Amino acid sequence: MAFSLQLQQVFLSNTRFCSQPKSITNPLISLKLPSIHPLAFAQKAAVSNIDTGVAAIDGSAEEVLLPPQLRRELMPKHVAVIMDGNRRWAKMRGLPAALGYEAGIRAVRNIIELCGNWGIRVLTLFAFSSDNWLRPKVEVDILMSLFERALNDELENFARAGIRISIIGDSSKLPKSLQDLIAKAVKTTKENSRLHLVVAVNYSGQHDVVQACQTIAQKVKDGIIETKDINSFLIEQELQTNCLDFPCPDLLIRTSGELRLSNFLLWQLAYAELFFSHSHWPDFGEAEFLEALCSFQRRQRRYGRQSS
Repeated sequence: MAFSLQLQQVFLSNTRFCSQPKSITNPLISLKLPSIHPLAFAQKAAVSNIDTGVAAIDGSAEEVLLPPQLRRELMPKHVAVIMDGNRRWAKMRGLPAALGYEAGIRAVRNIIELCGNWGIRVLTLFAFSSDNWLRPKVEVDILMSLFERALNDELENFARAGIRISIIGDSSKLPKSLQDLIAKAVKTTKENSRLHLVVAVNYSGQHDVVQACQTIAQKVKDGIIETKDINSFLIEQELQTNCLDFPCPDLLIRTSGELRLSNFLLWQLAYAELFFSHSHWPDFGEAEFLEALCSFQRRQRRYGRQSS
C-alpha cells in the first residue's frame, strides 16, 4: 500500500503526464492483486461438464480443467498478448496512470494462471516496447519499478508452480537491479516446463529480424554457411524466440480496441489468428480470455491451403 501511495503522489505532482483527479480517498480498495499460488493450477474446485487432460506443475500426471466451451485438441499452444489500455482504464476512473499499471498486474497474474490451468504451453506478454522510451521519464521509471517489484514478488511462486521465465528484447538498457533480477529469474526457472512465460521488454519486432539477418550475414562472411543455405528456418533460429518449443504464436490478443501490431513479433505472427478486445487490459479476465479462445477455435487455419 505504501508503494502504491508513493506512486500516486509522484503522478499527482507531475501534471505533464496525467491530470489530477478530483477526489481520491482510497484508490486501491478495488485493486486486489493476489499472488499466483503454486497449487492454484492443480487445486481447482470440481466443475461439471469440464474436459480434463493430463499436465502437472512438476511434470507428473495431474488433471487440468478446461471450460466446457473449449475443445482440448483445438487449444492454441502459444498465445501472445499486447496489454493495452492501462492508462485509459485509470483515466476513466479519475485515477493516476500508475494505478492503472498496478491494476494491470492483476490481469497479468490472472492470465498466467488461466494459461497454466488450461494447458497453454507458451504465453508471451508485450510489457515494454523499444518505442516506449519516448514516454515521459517518470512513466518509464514507474513501469520499471512495477516490473521489478512484480517479478521479485512472484519469482518463488513461479518456480514452485512450474513456470519457466524468459525475457526477449534488449535488456542492457534496463536498470542494473532489474537486469540482475531477470538473470536470477531465468536461471531459477530454466528447468520448469508447465508454462513458458515470455516477457518482451525493450523489444522491437523489426530489430529482432534485423539482428537475425546481421547474425546470418556474419556467418556467411566467416564461411560458416553459404548464401544458398539461408531460408526461413535459418532466420527463425536466429530470432530471439529461438528459446521456445513453439516460437510462433497461434493466437495474438490485443486489448483496448486498438487494431495494430505495434512492432511486436512481426516475423513470428505471420500465420497467427488475431483477436482484438475492446476491454482495457485491467478488465481483461477469464470471460474475455474465454471469448478469445472460443473465437480462435471457431476459425479454420489453412496456411494457404484451400478451405475444406
